[in-house]
Amino acid sequence: MARCAYCKANETELSENGSPICLSCAELNHDRGGGVRSVLAKALSEAKLRADSAFAEFSAIMSDIPSNMPHPDGVQRIHNAAAKLTVARHKLIEAHTRLRHYLERGIVPEDLQA
Repeated sequence: MARCAYCKANETELSENGSPICLSCAELNHDRGGGVRSVLAKALSEAKLRADSAFAEFSAIMSDIPSNMPHPDGVQRIHNAAAKLTVARHKLIEAHTRLRHYLERGIVPEDLQA
């Protein structure tokens, strides 16, 4: 592990633009003015909430079986909820990957580059 290029006190595996940086210095440098890290962390948090909501909806539909709905409508409800859950989980994985790539490799997503 390398020492932080900013504080020189902490050893870290995190790097930013090729320079080692500890988590404390990364937070200080990027959280001012809505830094990249805070934007990515917020996106991850929002994606997690959407995935949790989609899972709760899917679980509610599945626990309602057998319902009094006619067969085709009930099946379509399950398909719709499953599709929504799949999309939410893919968005969660994407948000997690973007944050991980930033924290581990210092890769700033193209849509956040200034």
